[in-house]
Amino acid sequence: MTEGEKNNSGLKPNCRGDLLSVKVGDKAPDFTLPSQTGDNVTLSEFFGKKNVVLYFYPKDETTGCIREACSFRDSYEELTNLGAEVLGVSGQSVESHKSFATHYGLPFVLLSDEGNKVRKLYGVPSSLGIIPGRVTYIIDKKGVVRHIFNSQTQTQQHVEEAKDALKELDKEQQVTL
Repeated sequence: MTEGEKNNSGLKPNCRGDLLSVKVGDKAPDFTLPSQTGDNVTLSEFFGKKNVVLYFYPKDETTGCIREACSFRDSYEELTNLGAEVLGVSGQSVESHKSFATHYGLPFVLLSDEGNKVRKLYGVPSSLGIIPGRVTYIIDKKGVVRHIFNSQTQTQQHVEEAKDALKELDKEQQVTL
């Protein structure tokens, strides 16, 4: 599929998402990880209830990750109004996530993937072989990956891509009602 083509969901394809092991149309692999509050969060708990914006980011308290997280924070109300929950995932500890979320007033869940098992499960690539990748997955209420955006440098575009994909899902869901 080329960048300009549409997939069968009607949503535009992702930026370089064809290199990832989880693709648009796949069932999202389930996982359970601890959040910044210490509570375990399981992805499938949201299925049947909410769409999920699952975003992988490199590291707490780094310039690009601060910009991305604050963009998700600033758009959080719009994202939740579109029927989504936001889950951020990186390899730092629960304590690091708690500090990061408090420092920037992040209203969404940050999940600690120490050991990067979930990152590997989703096939999120590294940049230059050493910097953990930055990839956003939009997962519908049925648990199907509907959109992927993969860009290390376009931090704020992840939020715009998420909003656009969720608006398309909202239109689809309105048609089926």
